[in-house]
Amino acid sequence: MPDDERVTVRPMFGTVAAFIEGQMFMCLFANELFVRLGEQDRAAVSAAGGGPLEPMPGRPLREYVTIPNWRSDEQAVRRWGAQALEFALTLPPKKKK
Repeated sequence: MPDDERVTVRPMFGTVAAFIEGQMFMCLFANELFVRLGEQDRAAVSAAGGGPLEPMPGRPLREYVTIPNWRSDEQAVRRWGAQALEFALTLPPKKKK
């Protein structure tokens, strides 16, 4: 994932997540690494063995998918992390509460 000074890391789901312009685009949850992707990219990751992010049973987050074998595939983490960052930048900035 390219370095970007706009990226912040903060707590989420009891672990850490990466945000840009208020939009979460990557996070750790349990033993999985999730990224937020557009529909076509999500389908590609799902076809490779990725699964949905469901922090509460029965409440999946639609745009998030696990990166399969993320601990042993640094190249996939970098590729999908960069794609997730680019996707998040297409979304409107979140307003601070």
